[in-house]
Amino acid sequence: MRLLLVHADRFEYEAREKAVKEPEPLDESHKRGTLENGLVVFSTVEKNDEQEPDQIASNAASSIEEVLGWLKTKKVMVYPYAHLSTSSREPAISILKALEEKLAQKGYEVSRSPFGWYKSFTITAKGHPLSELSRTITVDTKSRQAAPAVKTEYVIMDREGKLHSPEDFFFGPHDAEFKSLVEKEALKKGLTGGEPHFLDYARRLGIEWESFADVGQMRFGPESNLIMDLLAEYAGQVIRRIGIPILNVKGTNMFDVAVKPIKEHLQLVGYRAYEVKVDERTFVLRYAACFQQFSMVKDWTLSYRTLPFGTFEVADSYRMEQSGELLLSFRLRKFLMPDLHIYLKSVAEAIRIGDKIHRTIYEEIRKLNREYVSLYNTTRSFFDANKDAFMELVKVEKKPILLNFVPEGLYYWVLNVEYNIIDDLDRPREIGTFQIDVGNAKRFGIAYADEKGEKQFPVIIHTAVIGGLERYLFTLLDSAVRLERQGRKPMLPVWVSPTQVRIIPVAQQFVKQGMKLLGTLEKAGIRADLDDRDDTMQSKVRDAELSWIPFIVIYGEKEIKTKQLSVRSRADSKESKIGLTAFLKRLKGEVEGYPVRPLTYPVLLSQRPGYKRM
Repeated sequence: MRLLLVHADRFEYEAREKAVKEPEPLDESHKRGTLENGLVVFSTVEKNDEQEPDQIASNAASSIEEVLGWLKTKKVMVYPYAHLSTSSREPAISILKALEEKLAQKGYEVSRSPFGWYKSFTITAKGHPLSELSRTITVDTKSRQAAPAVKTEYVIMDREGKLHSPEDFFFGPHDAEFKSLVEKEALKKGLTGGEPHFLDYARRLGIEWESFADVGQMRFGPESNLIMDLLAEYAGQVIRRIGIPILNVKGTNMFDVAVKPIKEHLQLVGYRAYEVKVDERTFVLRYAACFQQFSMVKDWTLSYRTLPFGTFEVADSYRMEQSGELLLSFRLRKFLMPDLHIYLKSVAEAIRIGDKIHRTIYEEIRKLNREYVSLYNTTRSFFDANKDAFMELVKVEKKPILLNFVPEGLYYWVLNVEYNIIDDLDRPREIGTFQIDVGNAKRFGIAYADEKGEKQFPVIIHTAVIGGLERYLFTLLDSAVRLERQGRKPMLPVWVSPTQVRIIPVAQQFVKQGMKLLGTLEKAGIRADLDDRDDTMQSKVRDAELSWIPFIVIYGEKEIKTKQLSVRSRADSKESKIGLTAFLKRLKGEVEGYPVRPLTYPVLLSQRPGYKRM
């Protein structure tokens, strides 16, 4: 079954004439229909749906219910619509009736237009980001696109180590973000809607969807490509602060689902696997670097002397996210994961190294003046045995934490921490991760020789310290939104700004001298460009502002004679006179400790194609 869901201010239809030989009988009450401020569900029943009609109707009802929860409306109209698929079949009135009944049983106000009639209709869509969604419903929808339903127990642990029910916990004045996490995860409250403001910023930086590919695939223009290169390098730089040997590796993104460890892993977490068929074989596109790194490390000779060590790759990764849930730079079908796996002798060693990782994760988010609110998925027995370790993690957080106790032995991990920011729409967004894995080493055949020469299976830490690259970029853009909400100019940190300094000569005769200044900046590791276009000064400054250039240098005869640069700083909106040496010192202070890369597109603006969208 295929669905097109439109959140409408108003929808009305009128049945005109038969569209099939045996349409649904039409009475006067169904000939016309109207819906106001509700969800219109354009529905196509497909050939395969008749194999499991009740399951199809149930899965469709659950999918629609999820959207109704987001939209906070109880009104829905099911509208048969044969144009959503080329594989539509003869009338399947029973499935549509079952869908109608299941939605009504869930407490929704449901109406349905008649099947098999040509109808005229008018619709006024609301036009927000969630107002037009699509769904493909199959018998496997729940198992492939949603995590299997597992009964868990949510508990809040305060800074003193006391446990509280989420329903009874008192949230203090500084717990607003933590409260948002608890309401979404533990109390299952609906999320707020609205247009994410960061999307405007993304467009300016050349961050957008690729329309020629499958949905959920992004493309990056010259500026945003440089940003992604910087983030990838920085991700590799950050993990080396953990203080263990790390080996960079590379490999493929496609793995045979018939291989036993791959098949077993998919049965555990493969409900959103992105599969392709080649020569009658089925392959899964990896959803992290696990498959490649584990396949490689199983062939290495390991001993207790070589542990702990890590393997690292910025892995192109794939997940079959539902199309209606996709969000640019956040929920994607293809993304880049800076995936680190650390191989250890024991759970105790994993806890010790994990504490370093946890501290590093928080150091990184606090550099952006942001905080994580974390969800700790674990087992009750692991928590009880290691409560002191959890208390150490809480000390780093400096706030209560949300625990989610899962059934014993269900997952390959005993601890899975999800690090969330609360975005501009007050929604928790998972960015970073950390897991202690006690199952995959044996599954993939990764073993080491202990002090007695006996075979042992290591514990494995999984982590993406700064998060997926696109999600870290999402954090940067959401942080820029916060700046704007505070009355400041939105911007990226200087180190990751594609152009860090824009030189604007006051006239064409100063371009040559400006290029000398640009060369000096480049030698110092600063990315600078020069606006040599035949345009007004006002227009050039405006373009630099729209491009979020951290520092604008106005350069002319006065600056050459006085050797004092006229510099506009975006961060504080101040203009100052400063010598070149002092300016370089300030710039180096902004980028110290971060990757240094040259500009990867022409430094002269006159040589650039018109690829930007302001």
